[in-house]
Amino acid sequence: MSFSVAVYRNVYTEDRFKQAYGSDDNTSGSLRLREKLAGKVRCSGRTCFHLLRERVPIFSWLPRYRLKKWILGDTIAGLTVGILHIPQGMAFALLTSVAPIFGLYTSFFPVVLYMIFGTGRHVSTGTFAVVSLMTGSVVEQLVPTPLEMNSSSSEAADFEGQRIGVASAVALLSGIIMLCMFGLQLGFLSTYLSEPIVKAFTSAAAFHVTVSQLQSMLGLRLPRHTGAFSLFKTLASVMENMSHTNMAELLISLVCLAVLVPVKEINTRYRHRLRTPIPVEILTVIIATCVAYASSLDSTYKIEIVGHIPAGFPSPKLPAFHTFPAIAGDTVAITFVGYAVSVSLAMIYADKHGYSIHPNQELLAHGISNTVSSFFTCFPSSATLATTNILESAGGHTQLSGLFTSLVVLIVLLLIGPLFYFLPKAVLACINVTSLRQMFLQFKDLPELWRISKLDFMVWVVTWLSVVVLNVDLGLAIGVVFSMMTVICRTQRAGCSVLGRASNTEIYKPLENHSKCNEVPGVKILTYNGPIFYGNRSFFREQMSKLLGLTPEKIRSQEKARKAMEKREREIAVNTVERGIANTSFSLENEFFKSETSESDVQAVLIDCSSVIFVDVAGARLFTQMCTECQKCGVHVYLANCNGKTCLSIIFVSLWFFCYNLSLRHVQFSDKFHDTYKLLLSIPTEGVLKILTSCGLMNHMNPQHIFVTVHDAVMYIQQQREKPPENNTTVWV
Repeated sequence: MSFSVAVYRNVYTEDRFKQAYGSDDNTSGSLRLREKLAGKVRCSGRTCFHLLRERVPIFSWLPRYRLKKWILGDTIAGLTVGILHIPQGMAFALLTSVAPIFGLYTSFFPVVLYMIFGTGRHVSTGTFAVVSLMTGSVVEQLVPTPLEMNSSSSEAADFEGQRIGVASAVALLSGIIMLCMFGLQLGFLSTYLSEPIVKAFTSAAAFHVTVSQLQSMLGLRLPRHTGAFSLFKTLASVMENMSHTNMAELLISLVCLAVLVPVKEINTRYRHRLRTPIPVEILTVIIATCVAYASSLDSTYKIEIVGHIPAGFPSPKLPAFHTFPAIAGDTVAITFVGYAVSVSLAMIYADKHGYSIHPNQELLAHGISNTVSSFFTCFPSSATLATTNILESAGGHTQLSGLFTSLVVLIVLLLIGPLFYFLPKAVLACINVTSLRQMFLQFKDLPELWRISKLDFMVWVVTWLSVVVLNVDLGLAIGVVFSMMTVICRTQRAGCSVLGRASNTEIYKPLENHSKCNEVPGVKILTYNGPIFYGNRSFFREQMSKLLGLTPEKIRSQEKARKAMEKREREIAVNTVERGIANTSFSLENEFFKSETSESDVQAVLIDCSSVIFVDVAGARLFTQMCTECQKCGVHVYLANCNGKTCLSIIFVSLWFFCYNLSLRHVQFSDKFHDTYKLLLSIPTEGVLKILTSCGLMNHMNPQHIFVTVHDAVMYIQQQREKPPENNTTVWV
């Protein structure tokens, strides 16, 4: 079924449309801003209660908790994740180069704090392999492992104290950075870590985790390598010392892998049929501990065991503040990686279950979690891939599942922890490796990514290779810079197209994609699909000159011909001055249209500015210069669809557009910015038309040549050829 549309109205220039439909701008902008701020900044009981519910979400969702409907799912999911936290917490502590007990602490405090302050209902926080690996690199750099040290001496205790002091300092500084970002309402920055970068980074980091665990799985006592090419240095060190492999630990590792891998595969394939996943990790830990204790493997075969795990609650302890200058750069990278992964996971499950999260509140939640936890000997935490997936698949509904998770860990801390004394570290290493299954499987996304976007595919590959070949921190930086460069290239090379009109319609489309559209005779309609700024003005000029055929030689010859025609018109004007001349402001223009110019020549250029989101001073001056050059050639310039106003948010987005990476998963800005921040972003500033006017464009162009739509401009140009303009020129489609 087809429908037809008929439109009959006046032709609107920007000025005429503003007079007819524009808003009253007489009100002072500062007064409006002051009134809005006064409306937002109020102190009352209701406002304080609303702020409390917004900043401490547990007061918002807990009163509405559906006890009968949700409590069973939250209980089962929380207990399941809590059981998984025990082996993973101790295993990821090895990645952080600290004692396993600190992994249990990090699996307890952040979980409780996120339950209170977090907005993700299905997010499980705690130890995360990538964050632990990055933190471990910092710890190894500042407190390297000595080749020989008596594990039972006071020297070993001091050594562990120094290491956890550095790890806690990283957690504290990371929390402070997040709290500062929350104060500045920068939660939306998480969207600028694109999906290809996050996936490539985590996949490559999984290789680093696997290689770093080889020495524990083989029973080798080797120093941990850090810095560039650390993966290859570790592999070379392992190969050189392969003859010193502890066969008992190798056998333990093979048996654990033979058990963990198949059972995890069963949990994944049949997760919809299993009410709860099989807790294979904790079962492996319990069985391995019992076997090691019964067989005295530590004394008989010299296997490395976890050792003493103190029972009870940790006492508060200050982090190593003096290390802040040394850890600042690495901590920034750890902060952004942890926060980006956490918010990405929260958004995925929020979209799946139909609710929204607040990125700024997530900053506050993770910032408080890391800051407070750092005083209880915890290392940096974030949302975790494996436990979050299990929490959702096990039937979790709300943050209350974190309460049951923390209860399981608390019982282990208070009562059961010392029983893991004989747990072989090779078992924890195997748990680390098998927990990375999801990260390795991200390679399956590459064929689809290649089909969708070659540039995003290149970002993925470059990031992955950089992280694997160089290092986690340096590789991430290279991936971000490369992604930024792709965005700059896309912006600098924005397409410039010639538009044609679909017959008997007001629709104008690029001719290269719509062969049945036709150019308007004598009018070249151009559109530029990007901003015009200092970075791409040369390309913009090159494209426009190429499409219009403007060369210095042509400009000079046309200018001479133009001056000759003007001289003849002045002579005619002198001869007819006694009779008077009607509509003198448009005489030159009408004579131009009635001149002997061929119909095939370009007599007017119409620039569709609908895709030009902003113009800077350099771009505006170039725009003005090109208009002058066109007029020298006898070509009149018209504008349409100019953005009258923009806002600070566009400028801010544009800045990050070039300084960070927007290469693009479906980038979505949060709708839940802080009210005051939204107010500031809504302050109007100079738009495209305002900047062009301020840079003197109207000195070279008739203000009546700026139109609301392309079709308005085309109708005006065509009617100018036929007769003098009237006040009520109409558009009829």
